[in-house]
Amino acid sequence: MAASFFPTLEHLATAVILLDGQSRILYLNPAAENLFDASNKTLIGHPLQHVFTHTQQLTTAMQQAIRNNASFIEHDLTLGLHSLSGAHGNVRLQLRCTATPLQANNHSYLLLEFHPIDRPLKLAREEQMLDQTQANRLLLRNLAHEIKNPLGGIRGAAQLLEAELSKPELREYTQVVIQEADRLRALLEKLLTPPQAPHLSELDIHEVLERVRRIVLAEVPKGLQIQRDYDISLPHLRGDKEQLIQVMLNIVRNAAQAMHGRGTIILRTRIARQVTLMRKRHRLALMVQIIDDGPGIPSHLRDQIFYPLVSGRADGHGLGLTIAQDFVSQHHGSIEFESEPGRTCFSVQLPLQ
Repeated sequence: MAASFFPTLEHLATAVILLDGQSRILYLNPAAENLFDASNKTLIGHPLQHVFTHTQQLTTAMQQAIRNNASFIEHDLTLGLHSLSGAHGNVRLQLRCTATPLQANNHSYLLLEFHPIDRPLKLAREEQMLDQTQANRLLLRNLAHEIKNPLGGIRGAAQLLEAELSKPELREYTQVVIQEADRLRALLEKLLTPPQAPHLSELDIHEVLERVRRIVLAEVPKGLQIQRDYDISLPHLRGDKEQLIQVMLNIVRNAAQAMHGRGTIILRTRIARQVTLMRKRHRLALMVQIIDDGPGIPSHLRDQIFYPLVSGRADGHGLGLTIAQDFVSQHHGSIEFESEPGRTCFSVQLPLQ
């Protein structure tokens, strides 16, 4: 019985698909569900060609394995995903595939093992993100230090001016200057303080996203739609609620501003399985995707989008994504994006206990 393979395959970190003699899917292990962003229930019973596009290389590898009754490795395979899998139509995966024929109880099966060949690139990006986060913190602290001194001068001048004013009603304006200077000084003190560990508690990520949704819709009341695509079965996450609100708010705000308040943003939550985050393997992670149909991130900014003071808007300060990356890093998670005209997707993955 094919089911006898399942306990062995269930705990593999390698993505595995088991096919019957007619190339119909019998089983996907959790690593394959995560790799292809699909579930066993969705794909079981479907022929391989109905699930994937660009299957010519894969079909050739399968035929070679069956013909020689031995494993065959395709080292550079491009595989697309049909909408049946729930994936976006433009998804293309670069994979290494091993096809192995099996015999059990007088039945023929084919075992397909998939290895993303961009895994070293992902690990390199995570290393770069760690280094960049440290550099960003240093730059922000230096910037805060440089601003702090002239800000004290502005506050002192406002106090002197207030003492010379003959009309009490004019002091309202100097009080605004003094109060805003005090607020900025408090912000700078926070930036100059060494980063604090997140205040962890059990939280529902959907409560975080709903708060962000209300804030942004209040800021941009007309022309913007924020749609929900939530997996309500997700478990609670242990994290810092205020930091995560700031992470999601910064990303959603950027999307709304890039679209000038007109367009659609999708907030999507899913489970990711068998993922590596910050050099550590996790059986389960929570994934939040923020997808917009705006113009996309300009190509010349994509390699620097998380750097401080880098912004695609003339009035942007370029700190929102820097802060988001820092907070995600403190949660031992990852933040990545894909962008093209008409679709930008930021994916935040956070480990689950």
